[in-house]
Amino acid sequence: MFSGIVAGTGRCVSLQRSRGGALLTVEAPGILDGVEDGESVAVAGVCLTAVRGSAPGTVAFDLMPETLRRSTLGGLTTGSAVNLERSLRLGDRIGGHFVQGHVDGTAEVITVVADGDARLVRFRFADPRLRRYVVEKGFIALDGVSLTVVEPLADGFTVSLVRTTLEVTTLGGLVPGASVNVEVDLFARYLLDRVPGTEVGPDPMRFAAEASDGGR
Repeated sequence: MFSGIVAGTGRCVSLQRSRGGALLTVEAPGILDGVEDGESVAVAGVCLTAVRGSAPGTVAFDLMPETLRRSTLGGLTTGSAVNLERSLRLGDRIGGHFVQGHVDGTAEVITVVADGDARLVRFRFADPRLRRYVVEKGFIALDGVSLTVVEPLADGFTVSLVRTTLEVTTLGGLVPGASVNVEVDLFARYLLDRVPGTEVGPDPMRFAAEASDGGR
């Protein structure tokens, strides 16, 4: 379990593919010091398990085929920056929200607009079914960063990135066309999937109106 408060970024050293998945090696001096074999680490929002055989100063992670299908990790190249967060310990402060690291899918950056010291970023889901879990002022995790939804949209949502987020995480480098890993709010997912007749997402009539207006 994580909180979406990213400790900093690391660098992809290598991504070695095999028929059974891939081996990702990450370098992050200071952030990953002392990580033990079997420990969980959120890498770009994806909960991964540290494996044996890591070179000094690096940590290696096995990527399952499902991880490669669901997330952006398969597109990493040498030098790619990734957000990192080590798992919570009993008694830690929850500065963001409960994040499992179980990525639901991806979203594409549509626009990035300056908003004072912040940036307002609009995203479009790769899988439109995820929009039902998005509620105004609710939680969402993007590449492992705990954020608040500014506005649900017909095909996605917008968030506001504050200065600290822009400086400390990879989200400061987002441009139109980029993709991020998305984990919807844990409680919204369970509520909608387990309680019949429940709907917490935006008004479907609003979706239809926005779609007919080009989603503007």
